[in-house]
Amino acid sequence: MRGFLASSVGVTCAAALALPLALPAPAQAGPSAVTSETSVPGSTQSLPLVPLSGDRALGAAAPEQGLGRRDARPFSLVGVIWDDPGSELRGRVQVRTRAAGTGHWSGWQDVDTHNHEHGADPDTAEGASRRVRGATAPLWVGASDGVEVRVDADGPPREAPEGGERAGTAPDTPLPRGLHLELIDPGGPPGRADVHAADRAGGAHPATRAGSVRAGASDEVPAADATEIGALTQEETERAYLSADSAVQRVKPYIGARPRIITRKGWGANEKLRERGFVYTKKVKAAFVHHTASGNNYSCSQVPSVIRSIYRYHVVSSGWRDIGYNFLVDKCGNIYEGRAGGVAKAVLGAHTLGFNTNSMGIAVLGTFQNTKPTDASLKAIARLTAWKLGLYGGNPRGKTYLKSGGGNLYRKGKNVRLNVISGHRDGFATECPGRLLYGKLGSARKTAARYQGR
Repeated sequence: MRGFLASSVGVTCAAALALPLALPAPAQAGPSAVTSETSVPGSTQSLPLVPLSGDRALGAAAPEQGLGRRDARPFSLVGVIWDDPGSELRGRVQVRTRAAGTGHWSGWQDVDTHNHEHGADPDTAEGASRRVRGATAPLWVGASDGVEVRVDADGPPREAPEGGERAGTAPDTPLPRGLHLELIDPGGPPGRADVHAADRAGGAHPATRAGSVRAGASDEVPAADATEIGALTQEETERAYLSADSAVQRVKPYIGARPRIITRKGWGANEKLRERGFVYTKKVKAAFVHHTASGNNYSCSQVPSVIRSIYRYHVVSSGWRDIGYNFLVDKCGNIYEGRAGGVAKAVLGAHTLGFNTNSMGIAVLGTFQNTKPTDASLKAIARLTAWKLGLYGGNPRGKTYLKSGGGNLYRKGKNVRLNVISGHRDGFATECPGRLLYGKLGSARKTAARYQGR
């Protein structure tokens, strides 16, 4: 799992790789995991799980842990974390929640426990951080004020992983130690952007109208209050990104028109949560498509709240430096900026364990093992990849090579031939991005290539 290593070509200096659209938004390092904050919008309630009836004498060795029905401060997203990211939760996690204001309790809902394959590569500063925790996928439950949770172990006690476990953990327990239920309140968006000039890539703010940035030149940096980056036509995109002073790789004319992208300011990122500064790789050779496994019970008007919740869960609860995905897409086809550092840049994400270097991660909000993705979301994937991969010479219908950082499919150091647009399961044995979304990637590749003019 997290014992795998990957090559690191990160550059923490914000002045490096001065490519287009370096978005402002750096802030103070995020708080440590398993905490609650009252000084910033939103909150995280972290509740330790206990042995359920009949198992209390076993303590942390109990094969069934949870919490009975209880009141809670308002929250909208749940997840379970534990101390050691090198330990896998082999079992079933289920929650019930009470809708705020109605008193109605939901039925039991499953939380996806297979989340270890999402995350930073271990030989990076982010992956090696002592702040990182093991975690389930997050589950969006909507506005709630009551909760019940149960975690049941599968099979015999766990064996110690290769290389051992962190101090304070033991391999002879059926469940990982330090289980906590995380209740995330997304809050509202911050009142103003918290911008640090030292983390900006420089340049003016060529916003063409309040709250939006449209012009796409190599010196473009959105204004602090820009909530979206406007779409460009094919001609405008080529003119902007193939100009003589552009630092991006020039492969005219195979760059798709830049789509409209909702910025971090647009979805209300609290920049005080994430770590200050950015980390880059050399290029973007492939796009890995994911699903968030957070459920499909959301409206498009709720998406900013959903993303703020996932962001908080990744940073505060899981101990990551920022949200893991480079971009997110909703069921209505809206595209959102994910990890900070510039939407046109090769920002190092935490999405495909072992293959984060020289790739980008696109997460479609929802769960697509048994639910079909919308046509709008598939079109958004095609438009986004046609543009972003095109900046680096990528052919959406082509193949490329990435060096594995290690995993359950490919050994560390192996050069792996992958589709330029791949599903998460192409780099790691996982259900992500869900059977029905994965089955549509062939169509997305063809559409993206057409958008590039191929």
